[in-house]
Amino acid sequence: MAKHHGNQIKNDDTYEALRDEGYSKEKSARIANAQANSEQTPSKDGGKANRYEDRTKDELYQKAKEVGIDGRSNMSKDELIDALRNH
Repeated sequence: MAKHHGNQIKNDDTYEALRDEGYSKEKSARIANAQANSEQTPSKDGGKANRYEDRTKDELYQKAKEVGIDGRSNMSKDELIDALRNH
């Protein structure tokens, strides 16, 4: 049985499994909470976004701004891709 992580984590089992796989606390929480929310369908919606390499630098910058990546204004396109993938 998974440890209870408080009200901020909606699916403790998923959170624990993701952490065991090496995901960050933040990413594990986002995924676990999305799967527990009936209004979100991460499994059904996944795979429909354009690849980061196919996006413009401005699109990547806007996505980095949306998720709160620091230092994005000084990053190259490749650095933005790396930051978004590892956030």
